[in-house]
Amino acid sequence: MIEILFTPAEFAVLPGRDLGNTTCVVFDVLRATSTMLTALGNGAAGIIPVAEISEALAWRARQPDILLAGERDGLRIRTAQTGSVDFDFGNSPREFTREKVAGRTIAMTTTNGTRALRSCAHAQTVLLGSFLNLCAVAGWIERRRPQRLILICSGTGDQAAYEDTLGVGALGDLVQPMFGGAQTADSARIAIETFRAAQTGLRQSMEFSSNARRLRANPELAPDVEICLRRDTLDLNAALMEDGFVRSVVIA
Repeated sequence: MIEILFTPAEFAVLPGRDLGNTTCVVFDVLRATSTMLTALGNGAAGIIPVAEISEALAWRARQPDILLAGERDGLRIRTAQTGSVDFDFGNSPREFTREKVAGRTIAMTTTNGTRALRSCAHAQTVLLGSFLNLCAVAGWIERRRPQRLILICSGTGDQAAYEDTLGVGALGDLVQPMFGGAQTADSARIAIETFRAAQTGLRQSMEFSSNARRLRANPELAPDVEICLRRDTLDLNAALMEDGFVRSVVIA
């Protein structure tokens, strides 16, 4: 069975569901999962997704060499919000270069993406999804053939996010034949059909995305939209491990 969760209200109930035979794929296209995958692709040792700024600061207190990353309202977390330090990074994939992150561990908090990851941490497998690694994720699913697949949109605030719907729809379009019509929930059909209608003009369709409009209105962040919509630039899978770290994984 393949299903889609579109909003934070839907993923908020996941801690109460039995996900023992389930693979979850979390999408935060603009920008958390795209950024985490970019950091790992550039050699980061691991990423600790945390919900609150205070949790990230606690990791730094325990391990002073940990890098801090995150945003609130799309902007890098600063001293005014922490009471002590500026974070090393915001949430732009362009910041996480190999020179800055290779071999390093990063504690990261974002408005929605890190909460979405934490909500399904008890699933059999939790993968990170984005346009950047669609084929890699689809390849993992094809090889493992999970009994149940839930594709999770991180959303914006408490709302659905158009770009996440397109992302899960793009992955659903690739893997739906593996499940068959009877095993495809209506939610998955909605996302797949939405993606198919938009795919020939994906970048233009970002005019319907409030996240994309907000980023494009800021000259420092505008390039992130184009970067996060590039398809299959990373031959990389990443999973949330039992110890709470996100790390690269090899298809077996």
